[in-house]
Amino acid sequence: MTDTTALPELALLCRVGFEPDLMDELSAWFAVQGMAASVWSEQPAVVRVRAANGQPGLPDLVFARDLMRVAAELRDLNVKDRVSPISAALRPLQPFSALTVLTPDSEATKPLAPLVGALQARLGELIHPAGRGQAQVWLLAGTHALVGGSPPGAAAAFAGGIPRLKFPREAPSRSTLKLEEAFQVLMNAQERADLLDAGGSAVDLGASPGGWTYQLVARRIQVTAIDNGRMAPALMDSGLVQHLREDGFRYRPPRPVDWLVCDMVEKPGKVAELMVRWLQSGWCKAAVFNLKLPMKKRFDAWNQARAVLQPLQRMGFSVRARQLYHDREELTVAVIPGAQMQLPRLREAAGSRESDRASRSPPPAAAKATRPGKGAGKTAADAARQKSGQRAGQPISGRKTAPAGARKASGGKKSPVPGTRSPRGNRARKR
Repeated sequence: MTDTTALPELALLCRVGFEPDLMDELSAWFAVQGMAASVWSEQPAVVRVRAANGQPGLPDLVFARDLMRVAAELRDLNVKDRVSPISAALRPLQPFSALTVLTPDSEATKPLAPLVGALQARLGELIHPAGRGQAQVWLLAGTHALVGGSPPGAAAAFAGGIPRLKFPREAPSRSTLKLEEAFQVLMNAQERADLLDAGGSAVDLGASPGGWTYQLVARRIQVTAIDNGRMAPALMDSGLVQHLREDGFRYRPPRPVDWLVCDMVEKPGKVAELMVRWLQSGWCKAAVFNLKLPMKKRFDAWNQARAVLQPLQRMGFSVRARQLYHDREELTVAVIPGAQMQLPRLREAAGSRESDRASRSPPPAAAKATRPGKGAGKTAADAARQKSGQRAGQPISGRKTAPAGARKASGGKKSPVPGTRSPRGNRARKR
């Protein structure tokens, strides 16, 4: 009944539907190491790999939630006595100070939840307070289990990679849990204490209605929220939020901030380029952002975005990415400054003076809210369409529209900022 694998085996958990992406990532990791490996998946949310030597840790992977080194695979368990064979498979791993029993996060394994609780209680007597390491039992089915241990320093911070976060009633959207999980999973306790202290400053690109801004305000961080959509009134009443109805891809801060957070819906490469620009220019010290992935070839999309982010690592930043539990078709990336790195001084970009001037101007009263996370509201082009009887999304004068969040006002011409000189073309016509 016990099948001890001939080669060292690693079992990994991921989001349902992301098994091919994790398999591609594992194959690429072993190829870079120059090692042969067998990678496969027999059921949703579980990927397994066998290799003669060398195994990746969780920090080396993006699409894995949790992992363990498999010591034994138990098939055809007797439903009347599962405890005895599982206990026998765990004893060679003793002494261990912690034991986790779980099932993969899929619809097929949800009925096993009561059994998991019962096994956790019965097997808890094998835990030794003075032991080291963590043992794991993954119940793949009612009669099928994997038994093993977590590599030191390579296991997930939460069992199965699933943090039990409570949705704050005051938060305006559930996306707030994505940023909370990112802070918990992609940063250590010391980094959170050093970088998320009260009194800091942040910019939230694509902020409406304020799910990510809420997490910053809860930590007493001053936030400049950039979005054409409306912000939750409670956040605006906090006194910690300044809302600017501007394009997230064009906004430039008048002064450096501690944090940049971004949950805009755009191609991952374009978002990665924007993050690199902010960090290289010294406009922010650290960043957390989402990369929206395509339905297919997600690993390829991440590889392309990672190549764009490479200059940050050469600057001394630590770039960490994970497909988090609260993510959907996306990845969350954290860019954290290294202990010894020196941040570049702020470079004044074209338009920064205009942004500073706009920050002192009240938002237009006629602006309308957009759906959460879209990051772009009603533009001058939309107003022109409405006046001429065109529907939103139709081009003016037959011109193609630019991507959302990057449209130019008045059919592609920049509207002069109040108090500035007119563009050169206007002056020439006046002459």
